[in-house]
Amino acid sequence: MSAFLGEIIGTMILIIFGGGVVGGVVLNKSKAQNSGWIVITMGWGFAVAFGVYAVGSISGAHLNPAVTVGFASIGQFPWADVPTYIAAQMIGAFLGATIVWLYYYPHWKATEDKGAKLAVFSTDPAIAHTPSNFISEVLGTAVLVFGLLSIGANQFTEGLNPIIVGFFITAIGLSLGGTTGYAINPARDLGPRIAHFLLPIAGKGSSNWKYAWIPVVGPIVGGVLGSQFYQVLFVNGSEMGLYILIGLLAIIVLGVRFTSGSKTVDINKTPNMNKQAL
Repeated sequence: MSAFLGEIIGTMILIIFGGGVVGGVVLNKSKAQNSGWIVITMGWGFAVAFGVYAVGSISGAHLNPAVTVGFASIGQFPWADVPTYIAAQMIGAFLGATIVWLYYYPHWKATEDKGAKLAVFSTDPAIAHTPSNFISEVLGTAVLVFGLLSIGANQFTEGLNPIIVGFFITAIGLSLGGTTGYAINPARDLGPRIAHFLLPIAGKGSSNWKYAWIPVVGPIVGGVLGSQFYQVLFVNGSEMGLYILIGLLAIIVLGVRFTSGSKTVDINKTPNMNKQAL
């Protein structure tokens, strides 16, 4: 099997399990309805683990353009292969989302909440505030890629790494997922969002394209930052990494300070917006 096909299959598995657990929690008449955020974060953690198990030996199981670009930025992956991997990840995510749609076919009509339907496919922020939403995705993905590189530097019992990565994804969801639904993966968000837009989902609403750039650009930026921080601090052994981090945090704090007057929207008071950002 080629690496291209491996990334398609691995990302498809990721979305089948990830989107599937969200569908079970938020769609009406599902036996798992209202089982909560813990179930969702565990489901996404297992989704990543099993995707990695399936194709890790074939493609390295990036399953995420932010990982691919981040690794390439520090020389751990060839830039020439980046477009192919991203294309495969997008295709896999779209296919996975389509399978989830088919699986829950009668539940779409039974569910009136348009936001809940979108949540099965892509993310929305809990509070719509562009600077904060962008920072959430940047930081969440930086933690993701930094953590993946750190995990990879350790020796585990053979075959255990994917489970460790799965628990790591669960930890990110529990700790950093409440603001934007932790897309931390452009393909995971954009591929299914396109599926939501194209598929004949009963009673669906907007695909929220106004927000769609944040879970694409934010994770790419975060992936590069997380990779660079790891490279400077742990590979090069330079303290400059800490100074860069402090500088970035200072810039972010100042940016938030000067944009604190930005209009925010609490989706709990806006019925037509997605109330479960996933």
